[in-house]
Amino acid sequence: FWVVPAVEVKIEVVIPEKERSKEEMSPNGKASPLIYKVNGTARHYHLEEHPIASNPYHNPKDVVEASVCHVKDLENGQMREVDLGCGKALLIKEGGEFHAVGHKCPHYGAPLVKGVLSKGRVRCPWHGACFNISTGDIEDFPGLDSLPRFQVKIEKEKVYIRASKQFCSKGHRPLKATYTGLSLSPSPLGAAGLVCAETLRQEGFSDRIVMCTLDRHLPYDRPKLSKSMDSHPEQIALRPKEFFCTYDIEVLTEMQVAAVDVKSKIAVFKDGFKMEYNKLLIATGNTPKTLSCKGKEMENVFNIRTPEDANRVVKLATSKNVVIVGASFLGMEVAAYLAERAHSVSLVELEHVPFKKFFGERVGRAVMKMFENNRVKFYMQTEVSELREQEGKLKEVVLKSGKVLRADVCVVGVGAVPATGFLKQSGINIDSKGFIVVNKMMQTNIPGVFAAGDAVTFPLALRNNKKVNVPHWQMAHMHGRIAALNMLAHGTEISAVPYLWTAMFGKSIRYAGHGEGFDDVVIQGDLDELKFVAFYTKSDEVVAVASMNYDPIVSKVAEVLAAGRTIRKRDVE
Repeated sequence: FWVVPAVEVKIEVVIPEKERSKEEMSPNGKASPLIYKVNGTARHYHLEEHPIASNPYHNPKDVVEASVCHVKDLENGQMREVDLGCGKALLIKEGGEFHAVGHKCPHYGAPLVKGVLSKGRVRCPWHGACFNISTGDIEDFPGLDSLPRFQVKIEKEKVYIRASKQFCSKGHRPLKATYTGLSLSPSPLGAAGLVCAETLRQEGFSDRIVMCTLDRHLPYDRPKLSKSMDSHPEQIALRPKEFFCTYDIEVLTEMQVAAVDVKSKIAVFKDGFKMEYNKLLIATGNTPKTLSCKGKEMENVFNIRTPEDANRVVKLATSKNVVIVGASFLGMEVAAYLAERAHSVSLVELEHVPFKKFFGERVGRAVMKMFENNRVKFYMQTEVSELREQEGKLKEVVLKSGKVLRADVCVVGVGAVPATGFLKQSGINIDSKGFIVVNKMMQTNIPGVFAAGDAVTFPLALRNNKKVNVPHWQMAHMHGRIAALNMLAHGTEISAVPYLWTAMFGKSIRYAGHGEGFDDVVIQGDLDELKFVAFYTKSDEVVAVASMNYDPIVSKVAEVLAAGRTIRKRDVE
């Protein structure tokens, strides 16, 4: 199959900030053309043909104007949530100027007034997304949408906010409008591919974009597979089906790529289907490791990769015995989710403390105690030797220690390997562990081929450009954006600070930085009360931070690190 660029109509539309719908905004907020195809006939509409009225609101009835405070009520560097009558706004004063934007993070609805204000942007206290206070544009992830921006005026020492009722109540605004692009995702289609496609459209790319995935669903919020296991695909979709139609982004589901011919610029699919590309993004993610013991193939043994997997586990686990192998993020989150639903939850792990390599032993023990207080039983420093069945279904899990655990369901979370096997003969540079090697612009060694997400190693500015793999949701978003910008020759380098979170028993651990190889942990607060902040140091430098019930400390540290400043161990002791 050969990709032939379609004839398109290019309509340059400039929409007032307050009237931009979610689908008409970009992560960088710059206005860009919307591209439409109309019966193969091309027409170009220019701005001078459609002058914009001075009043940015089409219908005065759709506008609210409210007096929200006195000019002296806010000092520089302060934020306040204010009521506009039809909803709320976040009022910010920085550098002597007032700004007003949406008050909730579009990702999961965190109150931004509790976030961190720094140098023209506000960072979400929960998951670290960043928004420009002048434009509302999203500047760091997770999430796809920007904040609405509202007009601010000062009259007689009073601050007034003028807002569209639509965005006042909605709280977010999305996409703007494109290069022949092909995004390959043989595993479930995630954030990197979607953000890449959206960014191309936002930046004015008007040619064909095709996203290919082995999954049967449109892109969805994958972290929820282990945090909210009974979610259905349509509930966790990142964008509705109509979005892809509106912005002319093709999605080919249940398609597996078998090889990439970089000389001919052709992707070859398992069924023999071929597709030519101009620019290629490989965002294939990873493949979960499986058990190597006897019985690993039997029914009711799961790697959770899809919403159907998660839903099936919840159904089978209810009032039954569950064994989880691996105290990974996935394993621990699944254990927490099932603890109240299952008759019993047992967790098997090779280490003596969960999360030891990531959070350190002291934090790991505090988390372990929380799980034990919620009826989760740990079997540490052992592994599975056999899975036993009765009438074709799982009945027992036998450990190498000799212990036999009753099990109706087994969930395996023992890590993953990059899904890059199909690239071995491609000429694309793959390291010894199977990761695709990219530079700061997410480019591989092959011109026109980019890679992003869990399957790559890239230079992390925070750690002196050391090549690292950061398999987390926020970073996948940023990879996709950087790749798209450089497909369009912007020359943009990645400089984001890694930010992640895990949720268990209604509590969250937030984490920023890259703590690999840390040699000490400085803890402030009370681990027993699960209210603490842990600073991970290497030599004399803080390289990462984690917290529980200590917001917004992680977002504060992330802002300091993003500014290129060094935090010394003595500063946090």
